[in-house]
Amino acid sequence: MKKVLLFALPIILGNVLQQMYTTVDTLVIGKYCGDASLAAVGTSSQPVEVLLCIFLGIGSGVSILVSQYAGAGNLEKVKRTCDTAVTFMFMCGIPLGFVGLFATPLILKLMGVPQDAWSAAVSYTRIVFLGSLGNIGYNMNAGILRGLGDSKASLWFLVVSCVVNIVLDLVFVAGFGMDVTGAALSTIIAMYLSWLVSILYIRKCFPTLGYTFLPRHFYKDEIKSVISIGLPIGLNHSLYSLGHMALQTLVNAQGSTFMAAQAVGGRITGLSNVAISALSASATTFSGQNFGAKNFDRLRAGYLKIPVISGIVTLVAGLAIIAVRMPVLRCFTREPAVLMYASRYVVILLLSQWVYAIFNAIISVVNGVGLIRYTIVVNLLMLWAVRIPSAYLIAKLFDGTFVMLCFPISFSFGLIMMLAYYAFSRKWKEIIRTGL
Repeated sequence: MKKVLLFALPIILGNVLQQMYTTVDTLVIGKYCGDASLAAVGTSSQPVEVLLCIFLGIGSGVSILVSQYAGAGNLEKVKRTCDTAVTFMFMCGIPLGFVGLFATPLILKLMGVPQDAWSAAVSYTRIVFLGSLGNIGYNMNAGILRGLGDSKASLWFLVVSCVVNIVLDLVFVAGFGMDVTGAALSTIIAMYLSWLVSILYIRKCFPTLGYTFLPRHFYKDEIKSVISIGLPIGLNHSLYSLGHMALQTLVNAQGSTFMAAQAVGGRITGLSNVAISALSASATTFSGQNFGAKNFDRLRAGYLKIPVISGIVTLVAGLAIIAVRMPVLRCFTREPAVLMYASRYVVILLLSQWVYAIFNAIISVVNGVGLIRYTIVVNLLMLWAVRIPSAYLIAKLFDGTFVMLCFPISFSFGLIMMLAYYAFSRKWKEIIRTGL
């Protein structure tokens, strides 16, 4: 656990920085642009996620394979996987940017974005889509580094990105009055910079990989392995984000005030997520490297401890944030209705997020050894069979401003299903007991 936590710590700090610069976006927009612009930024993140998640999932496949090959000491396989990843990110990132540019109005129309937030939402979404290559490239490189056992480098990339984003936010939005357009430009410039810095780092610190800026090799056997693991994860994440778009339509139906509250509340609840994603990334690398090295004693030692630690850390962080939520929320807006809805959202989410932390860490351990089918089914059921139906029932039978209750309901379902997998899966028992 000491090594897992030390591996997770830089990722946690990096996630804090990521939250910081998305929070700065929201703070600056709330102060200089108003609630309609806040609503636009809050709803615009969903369509970008739907398309990006497919390719970020494939990046997770790259990370899993690199961790397994690194654990087995197979440098040639690591090199071939990295070369293929560089080519693949260009093949995906550039077309995705153009697709998003032209598809944005249709997507936002389907989401029912209110008229007062329409133009700002279109501008923000289109610009963020143009940053797709930088986003995919950075996340792919960060995954490769985690697979190699290096979680510290991504922290320094994000330090650079965060500082650049904050400075450009103040210049573009506060200084030049560019509204959400300036915030979107700040975000994609910072992301491209992080991607370029990550390439330079890999070339310097891992010269044996021969990592390149531009595509050079494309190995069919490696891309087949990457896609067989990463594509199901990516499609799962994408369907998950599509489900969140469906939930966002319920939020949008409550008007721009409620949309702004959700955007502000999401920034606050995101702070408690930093340990979830970090320990989940650690769990994937931990299980992947030990599975590749056939070190099953270590796998047995950590497959329960990591999820429990993730749940405890998330619960403590959530309770601390709930205690100070109102002063923090007032930094974003002074509108009483926005504050009321945002406060409700924060309390409901943070009192249940520890359940999601345990669930997500278990999924990450299982994914790390390549057993992805069950986890994908559970994720899809949790969203489409539990979260979305319960949200629509809450909105129809009770009150649409309480739709966030669907999250603790679905978190509980997911955790029960993954604990059942640990308890009853024959394949998992074979790995844990005998290493087969």
